[in-house]
Amino acid sequence: MEAKEAKTLNKLRPGEGGRIVSVVGSGLLRRRILEMGLVPGTEITLKGMAPLGDPIEVLVKGYSLTLRRQEAEAVTVEVS
Repeated sequence: MEAKEAKTLNKLRPGEGGRIVSVVGSGLLRRRILEMGLVPGTEITLKGMAPLGDPIEVLVKGYSLTLRRQEAEAVTVEVS
């Protein structure tokens, strides 16, 4: 069985996706990320990003969501 690659959300390429495996950090940043529905086990796809990589747009639970780079760096995804 092949091990799947894990990357932070900001390192994905447009069209790439997978399953969220962890959200790091503490305090308001982590709470905000979790409240947006970015919880472990959730499927997520990177739709696109601004030219300098901030912000990024993702597809999660059937809706588009825009995240700052700092938020994206806190989310680890097991790439599918």
